[in-house]
Amino acid sequence: MSTTTLPLATGTWTIDTTHSHVNFSVRHLGLAKVRGQFKEFSGAVVVGTSLADSSVTAEIALASVDTSNADRDGHLRSGDFFNAEAQPTMTFRSTTIGGDEDDYSLDGDLTIAGVTQPVSMAIEFLGTEVYPMDGSTRAGFSASTTISRSAFGIDFDIPLGADKLAIGDKVAIELDIQLVAAS
Repeated sequence: MSTTTLPLATGTWTIDTTHSHVNFSVRHLGLAKVRGQFKEFSGAVVVGTSLADSSVTAEIALASVDTSNADRDGHLRSGDFFNAEAQPTMTFRSTTIGGDEDDYSLDGDLTIAGVTQPVSMAIEFLGTEVYPMDGSTRAGFSASTTISRSAFGIDFDIPLGADKLAIGDKVAIELDIQLVAAS
């Protein structure tokens, strides 16, 4: 069954960053996944009277990358990857939202290091709940997508021979987002 609205009250819902995560993983040597997260981000969902009137925006501080390895994090911040000093923010702006009941799709423009590419995300709506600590209404979503880092001009790599590279081109992105309703 297709729906024309989100299951949230109209208005602006903001990301609760203390209860949300922006995670990624990429293959290393083709053997294992290196996982990381961004610790500084913000965003909002503006819920309109229809899906067409709703939108999502997000900003992520690239310098907040954390893979639990200070040397690797420094290299990711450098011009070889994010160029975080010159382009400090990754941004997302939705173009369309679609879906039904608990499963939605979100299409938009993702900008990393000054390069913008369209991305599509699968979204799972996890429900709403009143937070007993402050009485605010919260909503939960999880989202996932896979991007090609080379499509964003991030093509640093170390050849291993036989057409193998040290760092995979595909980057899996997983979001666990808790939103807070406007008061």
